[in-house]
Amino acid sequence: MPELNLLLELAKSTACHAGTQLLDSVTEGGKNYVQCRVQSKEIKAIADSILDRHILQALAPTGLAILSEESGYIPAQQQSNYWFIVDPLDGTFNFVKGLGPSAVSIALWQGDRPIFGVIYTVVGQNLIWGGAGMGAFADGRRISVSDTSNQAQASICTGFPVRFDVANEDAINDFLRIVRPYAKVRMLGSAAVSLVHVATGSADAYSEQNIMLWDVAAGLAIVDGAGGVGVIEKAGSDWCYKVFASNARLLSSYPGGTV
Repeated sequence: MPELNLLLELAKSTACHAGTQLLDSVTEGGKNYVQCRVQSKEIKAIADSILDRHILQALAPTGLAILSEESGYIPAQQQSNYWFIVDPLDGTFNFVKGLGPSAVSIALWQGDRPIFGVIYTVVGQNLIWGGAGMGAFADGRRISVSDTSNQAQASICTGFPVRFDVANEDAINDFLRIVRPYAKVRMLGSAAVSLVHVATGSADAYSEQNIMLWDVAAGLAIVDGAGGVGVIEKAGSDWCYKVFASNARLLSSYPGGTV
């Protein structure tokens, strides 16, 4: 079994350093981007590649498997069911357009269970981390989910990921069934930052369909540490999921309502 405290400190220092690299990349053309060949609604920026190289170089010596949005799945160099899940820059479109939040996201999972997550926000330069059994913290301050129990008084963060088929009537109806009861609906353009808002209690719930695992892996762990709960269901292609996270009181209102 790996030393989890050492891995957590490695993830935290790596995320912070990557955030610094990201700010430096702006002067190196880091905001230059191209349309993704596979997903026409997705873009890839130079910053994504810069951060990916830096993070993988830092994590590789652990010998654990790594799943990265940019590099795919990298097998383990040792026998272990622990693995890192990395999104070097969640919210790339927001970053290159100056439109909204973006973040560096690093998670450690054991099999299909989140152990800890680390998120570094680009605009605020905040370090948020946590996991089940270890609590959750933002810049050293303990955070917790809200205690809202009434959807009509609650807020939900959501979005339309690039793999969400807006022409699919069933998918749209499913989306509306989830968000309609809430008082406020917010689309931030970053799943990681949306989950941070759930963990700090500034948002009450988060839901997205056809979202990729690297977008939510760290945030789900942090929500766990903040006293929240999450539901994650396979949604077709590799690493693609339907995700809901909230405080425990609101979970019962989610279709299926189980973890």
